Amino acid sequence: MLLMTPGLAFFYGGFVRSRNILNTLMMSFVLMAIIGVTWILWGYSLSFAPGLPFIGGLQWLGLNGVGLEITDYLKGSNPPEVVSYAATIPHQAFMIYQAMFAIITPALISGAIAERMSFCAYSL
Repeated sequence: MLLMTPGLAFFYGGFVRSRNILNTLMMSFVLMAIIGVTWILWGYSLSFAPGLPFIGGLQWLGLNGVGLEITDYLKGSNPPEVVSYAATIPHQAFMIYQAMFAIITPALISGAIAERMSFCAYSL
């Protein structure tokens, strides 16, 4: 799944004029770094940590407490009947799996703005 993003960058690069290939490639590659860091710092915690009904908490900010253990890491949370998202998968593996979807989704959207937006405007 993580190799799909560079593949997608080259796929979109084939659709644009030759002067815009580097711009299109860089949109996907830089996006991998930006989303990857964002996911690690607060994205995973706000998406999956116990919290409010529509947004998680900040218990796992910076992946604090996210390790290789296989456990019901949500047991005891509010509400108490909530159990692990994946009871047989290590917590860190689940986090990386979800990160791949967080990275590929905006990369798919970058194809819609190919040749329409400069890299400077895109990265801001």
